[in-house]
Amino acid sequence: MSAVLQHGNDSNGIAADDAGARVCGLLIERGRLKEDDLARAERLLAEAPETRLTALLARLGLVSERDLAEAWAETLRLPLLSVKDAPDAPPETALGVRFMKQYHAVPVAESESALQLATADPGDAYVAHAVQLACGRPVSLVVAARSDIDELIERWFGAGRSALGTIVEGLEGEVGERSGDDDIEHLRDLASEAPVIRLVNLLIQRAVEARASDIHIEPFENRLKVRYRIDGVLHEVEAPPASSTAAVISRIKIMARMNIAERRLPQDGRIMLRVQGKELDLRVSCIPTSFGESVVMRILDRGSVVLDFDSLGFDEQTLPPFLRVLEQPHGILLVTGPTGSGKTTTLYTALSKINTPDRKIITVEDPVEYQIEGINQMQVKPQIGLDFAGALRSIVRQDPDVIMIGEMRDLETCKIAIQSALTGHLVLSTLHTNSAAGGLTRLLDMGVEDYLIASTVNAIMAQRLVRRLDPVSAEAYEPLPELVAELGLDKLTGQRPLRLYRAKPSADNPSGFRGRLAIIEQLTMNDALRRLLMQRADASDIERAARQSGMRTMYEDGLRKALAGLTTVEEVLRVTQED
Repeated sequence: MSAVLQHGNDSNGIAADDAGARVCGLLIERGRLKEDDLARAERLLAEAPETRLTALLARLGLVSERDLAEAWAETLRLPLLSVKDAPDAPPETALGVRFMKQYHAVPVAESESALQLATADPGDAYVAHAVQLACGRPVSLVVAARSDIDELIERWFGAGRSALGTIVEGLEGEVGERSGDDDIEHLRDLASEAPVIRLVNLLIQRAVEARASDIHIEPFENRLKVRYRIDGVLHEVEAPPASSTAAVISRIKIMARMNIAERRLPQDGRIMLRVQGKELDLRVSCIPTSFGESVVMRILDRGSVVLDFDSLGFDEQTLPPFLRVLEQPHGILLVTGPTGSGKTTTLYTALSKINTPDRKIITVEDPVEYQIEGINQMQVKPQIGLDFAGALRSIVRQDPDVIMIGEMRDLETCKIAIQSALTGHLVLSTLHTNSAAGGLTRLLDMGVEDYLIASTVNAIMAQRLVRRLDPVSAEAYEPLPELVAELGLDKLTGQRPLRLYRAKPSADNPSGFRGRLAIIEQLTMNDALRRLLMQRADASDIERAARQSGMRTMYEDGLRKALAGLTTVEEVLRVTQED
């Protein structure tokens, strides 16, 4: 435990202002805070000198509460408290609830020598000094996120409600005063009420804190269900009551610039906002269901996307053949897999690799997910007649070297892509198939001539995403001989004894996983495969021939990554469905 901050100095003799400056520097170094945002906060601080800079950064949403707490803990070498680790009951003290709420500080434990105080701003020496005087005993500090402290105060000294419950209580009062949810003006007014705005903002903020990629808001007969997709797996979370369904969904539709009066047809929209210092782009989809409108928000964090092959899951065996295909001046490279398997991210990473001043790159996408400097990106708009095929016909007159097509959906798009490849362009695109070999048969099924496929397609890469083990908590174990024999693990490595790894949940990471990586198979075209294609062979024959030529399947790539401690065997089996 650390000593109390006194007279403006921390436990290590650092002045509080200096400690705040070091915290800001650490946040900038880690990419959690932008220098422009810090300068903006410093300008505002001049108008309110009684406010502390780090507290102002959190209040403005320029940095997340969690990132700020971690930076304070590291700078002052203080313990970091998670709300999950807090005791069931607080220690007995003379502190008032009003004081704790105002300064976001709460006693969490006591010993014979000191009272342990959780605070969101350990740089504020006044709080610790006041608590020491009020309680008549030394104080040691731990750091916690502001929202965690507020939740503990509510749990211990309030009505036991969560932050969501507190907001909902105010919302129910608003809903109860009105009637006739079918009235559009009433819905518009209700969606503009402060409790509804706070409720939707809290749902989005919690999703960002949980590293969710999607938010699912689904109405059912007697309740509203909210689920977050974290590392590819859906998790149900605390949800508002069913009575708030219309207000919550109307608020989201207003934010996404949708028509709240239209509830019979699907709608798509987009929300640009800033949450906890992160620039977020939310793609919103709304469809009518039996009990109301179901909303899904895809969260795109522009600042956190890493277009790096190593981070994606490429290794020394899968990356070189992929780069060789990218270096070819013309032809088609396809990336296949189901929705949400990282195909577009792989293509963006490929484009970033070949994005040089001597190449003109144009993309046609639906929608444009990330903007890349130096690349011309076009979004299709079917409602005005601008589809993939129409956009491609215009693009080829723009003298591009590389064309990226978001998805080959129909025969016309395929034909224009093939014509572009034949006339000297490198074409990158995606297909929805289960395997690399299945991509060839899919093109045949769409009506593309076999000789055109054989002469233009350079390679097809299939991929899936598996959850990445948290390296801090992953646990190694020696698999049973029966499992080794069943999976064929002994043929993949000469390492003995064989080691696999499993997730070990912790208070900071309940799942034991953190992030995802791709497992990959790449089918590179050669003469043998072209002959099979011309003979209209099925996908299994093509895959067999490709494996004889050295192709490693997704299943084999996944097992190798499991042996390397990057993921688990269970994850590989989950996404490849191998028996």
